[in-house]
Amino acid sequence: MELLKQRIQRDGKVIGKDILKVDSFLNHQIDVQLLNEMGKEFKRMFKDEKITKILTVEASGIGISCITAQYFGVPVIFAKKTESKNLDGETYESEVYSFTRGKTYKIRVSKRYIGPEDRVLIIDDFLANGKAVLGLKDIIGKANALLVGVGIVIEKGFQEGGKILRSQGIRIHSLAIIKSMDSGKIEFEEDEF
Repeated sequence: MELLKQRIQRDGKVIGKDILKVDSFLNHQIDVQLLNEMGKEFKRMFKDEKITKILTVEASGIGISCITAQYFGVPVIFAKKTESKNLDGETYESEVYSFTRGKTYKIRVSKRYIGPEDRVLIIDDFLANGKAVLGLKDIIGKANALLVGVGIVIEKGFQEGGKILRSQGIRIHSLAIIKSMDSGKIEFEEDEF
């Protein structure tokens, strides 16, 4: 998605060799118009999948998931990272290692909101090592729902996550795939479409 790539080049900040900071438009301050264009693109990519739910992990994936859900006319479920008194007692759970935070979280989704009748699209802001998607896939499997695909805003193609997920037959569409960030210079892979 050329618009996104241009924004990453203009406002993204490379930290070290593997961290891309895009908090000025994606996951702290949010450019809603840009997210709207991304939501349209995810709808175009997955338009034939008869999606019933969109699933993400709190918190950075919620914004793009909500915008995307408007185009599909379906609800968004976000897996919670913390226990809460108002979370249903009956939940599906999985463990997820966060590359950015360097720690493992237990994620939870209420059993009331996902079941065997659901065709689920996972949406997330980043794909690095694939652990968040695998944790969400695990929850979808426990609910006997169907994972129809994964939409990623930014994939770090130089890390293993995309390769691992694709090798499992998971349909992934990333709006921007970064080939490298050597010496602070961001290079993209060619678009899928």
